[in-house]
Amino acid sequence: MVHFDYSQPYPSRRSPVMGMRGVVATSHPLAAQAGLRMLMSGGNAVDAALAAAAALVVLEPTSNGLGGDAFALVWDGQLYGLNASGRAPMSLSAEGLRSEGYASIPTEGWLPVTVPGAVSAWSALSRRFGTMPLSEVLRPAVEYAERGAPVPPVIAGHWRAAEKRFGTLPDFARAFLPHGRAPAPGEIFSCADLARSLRLIGETGGEAFYRGALADAVASHAERTGGYITREDLASHAPEWVDPISTSYRGYEVFEIPPNGQGLVALIALNILEGYDMGRIPQLSADSLHLVIEALRLALADGHAHIADPRSAPVPIAQLLSKTHAAHRRETIHPRRAGGEACSGLPGPGDTVYLCAADESGVMVSYIQSNYMGFGSGIVVPGTGISLQNRGAGFSLAPGHPNELAPGKRPFHTIIPGFLMYRGTPVAAFGVMGGDMQPQGHVQVVSGIVDHGLNPQSSVDCPRIRVMGGGVVAVESGIGAETARELAQMGHSVRVEAEMAGFGGAQIIWRDPDTGVMIAGSEPRKDGYPAAF
Repeated sequence: MVHFDYSQPYPSRRSPVMGMRGVVATSHPLAAQAGLRMLMSGGNAVDAALAAAAALVVLEPTSNGLGGDAFALVWDGQLYGLNASGRAPMSLSAEGLRSEGYASIPTEGWLPVTVPGAVSAWSALSRRFGTMPLSEVLRPAVEYAERGAPVPPVIAGHWRAAEKRFGTLPDFARAFLPHGRAPAPGEIFSCADLARSLRLIGETGGEAFYRGALADAVASHAERTGGYITREDLASHAPEWVDPISTSYRGYEVFEIPPNGQGLVALIALNILEGYDMGRIPQLSADSLHLVIEALRLALADGHAHIADPRSAPVPIAQLLSKTHAAHRRETIHPRRAGGEACSGLPGPGDTVYLCAADESGVMVSYIQSNYMGFGSGIVVPGTGISLQNRGAGFSLAPGHPNELAPGKRPFHTIIPGFLMYRGTPVAAFGVMGGDMQPQGHVQVVSGIVDHGLNPQSSVDCPRIRVMGGGVVAVESGIGAETARELAQMGHSVRVEAEMAGFGGAQIIWRDPDTGVMIAGSEPRKDGYPAAF
């Protein structure tokens, strides 16, 4: 019997997926089908997005889980923002950790675990916009968890990496290493514990997670194993409806969630790029990529200096988003020479799921959820399938830093949903998962569409660059060797990479304002595709 090679040695070509009644785009085909199932049963785009999000907890646990956070932008006659990120336990403080000798927060164990917010996002979105009971919306996820589903190649690769990190942890191994190892491509993964938790969340509208049996399980496990989250931390959590922030870019308006997320970085970079006639410069030329790199370098530095929980450290959003600020930043850019070090200092690579959904009534959802680094902290609550995030690693321990850890404070967050409007009409829900690649991906996708006329699929197919710490610029191999050499001659520290994982994972749905046709693109660097009808 032949054993398939899943390395994809030849380029694959995708066409945009189009629909009239509804579209869902995710990083896993079965999650897209879960969302489409809601639409075909009479649900709306919010029901579809939540079904897909819950399914991804089972189908792609390497990147998200019940113990993670979430953010959303929803168009339903107007644009609504939801921040469902959790706060630090009340028993943790930067001063306390510094006194114990910590210079930074570790990425594993209990110290980086913040209160999970994803389940509260499901509840809040369902209550405000959904048309179906949450128990029904979560049914596909429960079925996948009970019956199992095959693991696709990209996710299998991330699972193998997680096995190396957490394979010796008994609770993790019991839940996520069937047969004592990570599942291989095509093998079936199921998790009865996750099925029970998902069913309980659906039956209680999420209450069990914060004030019921699942909250008790999390808090009891913390008490037994030296954790910090308490029942009071969980019970006091609530998601927050927020006003999206935005900037104009050549007649379009680009929207992001305000801090504590890093969407501000994307908007600052677009403001800088708006001062150049990007459409007249070949998109993947050294001249064009140099300007993108420099704009991102400056925007990331701004983000590191200012982004934090605004309730603890006010963020000067209006000043940073002003065209005057962009003009001043632009003055520091040489058209043919790399700028000096402006290291972002932002958290690096992360694992996340982004999805979007749209329906024929006009509702559009841009949604993202994450455990941060793969399976997060490595802590799994026994008997629940809950893998707890390590989002607290995004805090600073530097005294006086806006993002300094404090009890009940939200950390700097990498995950950001995006949204695009044109002359007051909603046209696109989009996002690019992947640590600090996310605002960088937003900028490159928006510029590809607006400046270069790429269709939704080609906008996410296009090779990308990634500004790294230490002045390094990662360049996807598809950029071309000659262009990479030109960038190096300009003074950029270029690193050509064939590994696609570091360049993010995008999904996008575009609604044609004239015809109502929904056109979707899905990340070729991931396992998923859009589903439409």
